[in-house]
Amino acid sequence: MQRRSWMMGVAGLALVCSAVQADQLGDIQKKGELVVGVLGTDEPLSFIDAKTRELVGYDVDLGRAVAQKLGVKPVFKQITLAARIPELQQGHIDLLAASLTHNKEREAQIDFSLTTFITSQKVLVKASSPIKDVPELAGKRVVTAKGSSMEVNIRRAVPTANVITFDTSPQAFVALQQGKAVGIVNDDVSLLRALTQLGDQRKEYRLLPTKLSIEPIALGIKKGEAGFKKAVDDTLRELEANGKAEALYERWFGQQSALKMPKRDFKIDSDKID
Repeated sequence: MQRRSWMMGVAGLALVCSAVQADQLGDIQKKGELVVGVLGTDEPLSFIDAKTRELVGYDVDLGRAVAQKLGVKPVFKQITLAARIPELQQGHIDLLAASLTHNKEREAQIDFSLTTFITSQKVLVKASSPIKDVPELAGKRVVTAKGSSMEVNIRRAVPTANVITFDTSPQAFVALQQGKAVGIVNDDVSLLRALTQLGDQRKEYRLLPTKLSIEPIALGIKKGEAGFKKAVDDTLRELEANGKAEALYERWFGQQSALKMPKRDFKIDSDKID
């Protein structure tokens, strides 16, 4: 009898713990704020506006939209690339809106929203470099951001490359400019933005032709929080349906932006990856 009571007690405790763990949505609404983790160094996804000194960007606007859907205040917290997943797992933030690639490896650690953006990863070198394509980086120094999928992908593509990592992509780009490496790995949007900011000096750099990968970007959600994930995905579906998602793309990446990228060729309607 005692054993049965003990087992029932353990089972009941497990159910209570499960319910507490899986009620993040209720906790967010109760505290009245959504803490969103952003990089703040990855224009135009998230960066500090030079005039207002506030965080702005595509990821920031998506975080604001989720907060508005939940009826709570958005609170943005700057984090590093390497700290993104630990910050989410430890409950220091509620949602990751931090240039986060959705891949199979990360699915074991966290859940993902619908895909919010699609980019590719490439290598930028100086125009004077003799390197013509990615395989020629073997034995050479290459820089990228620490804890990023770029680091994983360049090591996979060129195992003998000497990969040097930095806390942020801008720091890595400075290292390339200073001649401390022959190339930098980043997503094509960030590389295009960096070149745009160089103005006339952009002719001193060129992109290698091979794409290291195609990267679906998504919002990161603590694993097992089905209710919160549904709320996030519902928000994104509404943005797509009412045309606001396309407007956000045009504002930050399209013809209204400094990047002048072509019309988007994706929609926010799936969280599946290849």
